[in-house]
Amino acid sequence: MSGGASTINVTLGAEAAGWRLDRALASAIPTLSRERLKALISSGQVAGPGGAAVRDPATKVREGSDYAISVPAPAPAHNEAQDIALEIVFEDEHLLIVDKPAGMVVHPAAGNLDGTLVNALLHHCAGRLSGIGGVARPGIVHRIDKDTSGLLVVAKTDVAHEGLAAQFKRHSIDRRYKAIVAGVPLPRSGTIDAPLARSASNRKKIAITGEGQGRRAVTHYRVETVLRDAALVECRLETGRTHQVRVHMTSIGHPLLGDPVYGSTRKAHRAVLETLGFRRQALHAAKLEFIHPVSKRNLSFESAVPSDMQELFTALSV
Repeated sequence: MSGGASTINVTLGAEAAGWRLDRALASAIPTLSRERLKALISSGQVAGPGGAAVRDPATKVREGSDYAISVPAPAPAHNEAQDIALEIVFEDEHLLIVDKPAGMVVHPAAGNLDGTLVNALLHHCAGRLSGIGGVARPGIVHRIDKDTSGLLVVAKTDVAHEGLAAQFKRHSIDRRYKAIVAGVPLPRSGTIDAPLARSASNRKKIAITGEGQGRRAVTHYRVETVLRDAALVECRLETGRTHQVRVHMTSIGHPLLGDPVYGSTRKAHRAVLETLGFRRQALHAAKLEFIHPVSKRNLSFESAVPSDMQELFTALSV
């Protein structure tokens, strides 16, 4: 390593002969994505046989060719690293799974510049982030609301970030939420296919839009347990839009209990919520299943509902 950069030396074998250089290097160096390597090649950071810089990512590879890739040290993230306790369910060199508590914001933004999951991850992963797009930051490929608890996958390397983002785009990641809703949905299982967009009347809210407007959003729901004028429902997300479960369940007349934005507390539930001090939407990201973007292994994780939701469930049990 010199000048804040590390050098990776690669000899490309017969299997890569005739391939584009960016493709061959991406196959040989699992911690760097093809897009990252394209950028490094184009900026003159890759030296080919003889030591001359190769600047065309489409250059065809010859068997036995040697390449030296200069990878600049990741630039420091703008956010502050903070020593905040995290429940890490799984971690390897490429990604980690966090079980986020309700009340924690995922990403710093106006009004929440610290104390977030990103601040905590910068501390937890200090010195172990290879850089997302050249910046030493955790790769947040999906988010859950501040007052929603549960599982979240975070990329630590560029290649993991790119691979996870591609799976989210294909809707191939299995995400299941547990929600306690007002009333009992009929039918007991079904699909809500209704596009979502930012509300025109209230920019802090999401609303169902007309056909051809907004982004397609699909939620598959199934009643698991009938409660007292309520139900525990599993929601499987085919898409992952902001506030999707909350808006979709409200749209069929069954808002999440405790939801301060989309819900309206029924008389039958008001005393229970007040007694328990339950002041958030009853929503928990309970299952996450996907293909590891590097090892290609199937990974599956489950998280039990937290104590506050369990207490609410018990209090409403028939």
